[in-house]
Amino acid sequence: MIKLRRATQEDIPSILELVHALALFEKAPEEVTATVQDYVENGFGDNPIFSCLLAYHDDQLAGFSLWYYRFSTWKGKRLYLEDLYVKDEFRGKGIGQQLIEACIEEAKRTHCTGMMWQVLDWNTPAIEFYKRYNASFDGEWINVNLHL
Repeated sequence: MIKLRRATQEDIPSILELVHALALFEKAPEEVTATVQDYVENGFGDNPIFSCLLAYHDDQLAGFSLWYYRFSTWKGKRLYLEDLYVKDEFRGKGIGQQLIEACIEEAKRTHCTGMMWQVLDWNTPAIEFYKRYNASFDGEWINVNLHL
């Protein structure tokens, strides 16, 4: 049985467990530098800037989605799906589907004009999964990062 629920501050260790597993999957485990305090302040403090769903399969932590809102000067309010991850041993059970559909519903409920996210070009299973939702893939834009 699959259950989704909103994360609470007490879930930060579980969120970080999944974030580290995702980073390992994406071949970048050294890139995770966010701390417990970052999650406390930015997700569960006075002005939270992200939300998170945890997924459980038969009461075992199986995956998560984490999102926030952004504003597009062209499109208005958008939900940005920062991460969606399902542990390898739980893939193929419909957990990813439930997580993304919950995010889609959240975007609709909060009057977003759409939803955005990124996927690594080598992650063929994820690309095929997103195609089922008629997601469009933009090869024109280049990601830019400024590390402070």
